[in-house]
Amino acid sequence: MIRAVLLDAVGTLVALREPVGETYARIAAAHGVAIGAWRLDEAFRRVRASAAPPDTAGLRAEEAAARERAAWRALVRATFLAADSAQRFDDFDACFEALWSHFAGPAAWTPRPGAAEALGALRAGGRRSAVVSNFDHRLPAILAGLGLAPLLDAVVLPADAGAAKPDPRIFARALARLGATPAEAVCVGDDAERDLAAARRLGIRAIDAASLATLTELPARIDALETGGEP
Repeated sequence: MIRAVLLDAVGTLVALREPVGETYARIAAAHGVAIGAWRLDEAFRRVRASAAPPDTAGLRAEEAAARERAAWRALVRATFLAADSAQRFDDFDACFEALWSHFAGPAAWTPRPGAAEALGALRAGGRRSAVVSNFDHRLPAILAGLGLAPLLDAVVLPADAGAAKPDPRIFARALARLGATPAEAVCVGDDAERDLAAARRLGIRAIDAASLATLTELPARIDALETGGEP
């Protein structure tokens, strides 16, 4: 019996309202730097792919939050340098603060189609759900602002587990919060390694979010897994 559902956040449960490059370009322009959105988007994806999550193991909540913010500042700085190293901000910290605040608010995000309906159906069917994400401490407030937090039983972040996906410790922490074993759980995500392969290595069944037309299909897909109707 599948009793627990672990969901990735960005790309699975929520999405940005506009591409990263467009947001960076718009806010940078307000601070005197003009770089094309497509260049910033490509630079962000390249820099983000090579950046390791900050190590927050053993830190108090406020210390972990400060380290996460510092890591994002370094990533944003590297993104602008990678997009156009000749550009110079008069006040980079003011630009970073504007970006940080923008992405901290629910207005920058939108639930993926069917998210609330799927979470509600899972709860109505007696299943518990948790978000397991490599996002930072801003995520719970974002989920609350989008109306999804009341439909979730837990939100587990690297600062909670002392590890980030694909490390098994973050999945183990989520299962403990939900009171379930790997055999009783399914992971839903959009990253082949950090979500799907990592979960399967622990004996957690996995569903690729891209295989769902909308998240409203998720409860039925889980029912099929439980009854052996799908691999």
